[in-house]
Amino acid sequence: MRILVVNAGSSSLKLRVIDDDDEVAHSADLPAIGRGSGPKEIASALADCGDVEAVGHRIVHGGDVFSAPVIVDGEVVRELTRLVDLAPLHQPMSLAALDAVTSALPSIPAVACFDTAFHADLPEEAATYPLPREWREQWGLRRFGFHGLSHSYAAAKAIQLMGRPVEETSIVTCHLGAGASLAAVRSGRSVDTTMGFTPLEGLVMATRSGSIDPGLLLWLINTVGMSGEDLAKGLEEQSGLLGLAGTADMREVLTASEAGRTDARLALEVYLHRLRSGIAAMTASLGGLHGLVFTGGVGENAPIIRERAVGGLQYLGPLIDPQRNWEKTGDRIISPPNSTVQVLVVAAREDLQIAREVRLLLAQPS
Repeated sequence: MRILVVNAGSSSLKLRVIDDDDEVAHSADLPAIGRGSGPKEIASALADCGDVEAVGHRIVHGGDVFSAPVIVDGEVVRELTRLVDLAPLHQPMSLAALDAVTSALPSIPAVACFDTAFHADLPEEAATYPLPREWREQWGLRRFGFHGLSHSYAAAKAIQLMGRPVEETSIVTCHLGAGASLAAVRSGRSVDTTMGFTPLEGLVMATRSGSIDPGLLLWLINTVGMSGEDLAKGLEEQSGLLGLAGTADMREVLTASEAGRTDARLALEVYLHRLRSGIAAMTASLGGLHGLVFTGGVGENAPIIRERAVGGLQYLGPLIDPQRNWEKTGDRIISPPNSTVQVLVVAAREDLQIAREVRLLLAQPS
């Protein structure tokens, strides 16, 4: 079954056709919707994709309604629209792409695949915020977690490379890109993660702050008089690496840090401090560690980040082989044989994960 995978992000729109052998039969990268791509541009790109039998859409937030892939209909779209405020950088783009692709391919079944689904069965102690009961019950406040498509794929690929039975694995997957999160994966299932009710919680990201003392935010509102709109813009679009170093691009941060620029050095240290702390916390949730997996644009392409992160975690058991770490040879183990924790690099392949989920859903009897 040829699957068209649609991944609409805040900065790009990626189209991939995945064939029966999980090979990319066609690809197109467009500007983000509203930033150069509209229905006409998308329809033109789709005309070159050839025949497809189903479309899989990456949807960031499924809320407490969607814990597995679902065939898209009007009710599904209404529920997804209700969640826009919880993922304002991503959900509107996903919905716009869903509308444009459906208009261009009206007779092809569309399936929504969710970044939150992998974390839907988090243990209660990991999913529950210590907030008033009435708040939690009235508004469904809980930790959802994100990047689940990437974490799910990376964990499964790492288990395969490690050669361990899935039921005997405790892995921390590190999805490090413009967005960044960690997942604690035991026996192939997510038991903890760093993102929460929205994709804003957790690690330092390109433009997102990650976790901030809520009292600081209350102070900005009550004492400084900052509006909710300005607060949201600052936390989502002006913080993270951009707020610390003046650039959201980790490559530029690393170059500036090597050149001795103080703000870039600080940005790198803050990033690594939060990353190491998060990995240690995920390991505590697992009760031990067999594998540490790096994926995503930074995770795959910044060996110095892997080296320095692991270098501060040797008390947990992982070691890095410098030569393997700096090689560019695809999915691989980069730890030496004497490392008690295997360290791996796995390419982010959300497109393959989505295609597989679409096939499994459509193969089920109606």
